[in-house]
Amino acid sequence: MPTPNKGPRMGGSPAHERLMLANLASALFEHGRITTTESKAKRLRPYAEHLITFGKRGDLHARRQVLKRLNDKSVVHTLFAEIGPRYENRPGGYTRIIKLGNRKGDNAPMAIIELVEALTVAQQAVGEAERARGTRSAPKKAPTGATRESAEALAAESPTAAAVAAEPAEAPEAPTPAEDEVVTVSEASVDEAAGSEATEAEAPAEADAPEADAKPEGDK
Repeated sequence: MPTPNKGPRMGGSPAHERLMLANLASALFEHGRITTTESKAKRLRPYAEHLITFGKRGDLHARRQVLKRLNDKSVVHTLFAEIGPRYENRPGGYTRIIKLGNRKGDNAPMAIIELVEALTVAQQAVGEAERARGTRSAPKKAPTGATRESAEALAAESPTAAAVAAEPAEAPEAPTPAEDEVVTVSEASVDEAAGSEATEAEAPAEADAPEADAKPEGDK
């Protein structure tokens, strides 16, 4: 028999393990949280998050891939209609595991695995406001228009958003001269400097010309 990739196999065979994970994932998507052993929760987490990624895609191929693993069509509909769009703006980490301690009887470690709540509009705005304030290693930046509007809307709920809303807006940068203008000015200044040097050179030459043309009085 092939050796599993992640720890010992659950159940008596690979088919039994796949059915266990499918049943656990169906219960998780249907109820939002389930209580199971730690080992099953750790094996279920990547399996369930992979299916949620398919639910975020929402296309026909993704739906067929999920139907290969889950036999309950109502759970698949819930995954694609509710759970997938809920995590549209979340890059990962759709579930969390909370340890409960050991179970009475067999002393098995128990845990709760549940779906995390998606980021709300308010949480996203507060996150943008905190990123706009900068960190110790990054320089502080002035808030943009969209961030300022979100911060003003949430100023009463979050002190961070209120501080961002009170910051002055970023001043527009002064227009820099075009490259052609800079080149033209430099060429004009060079021409003027060359003209002044030529005039100074011609002036002493003209002054010396009469002395060169003058002949001594003795030569007649």
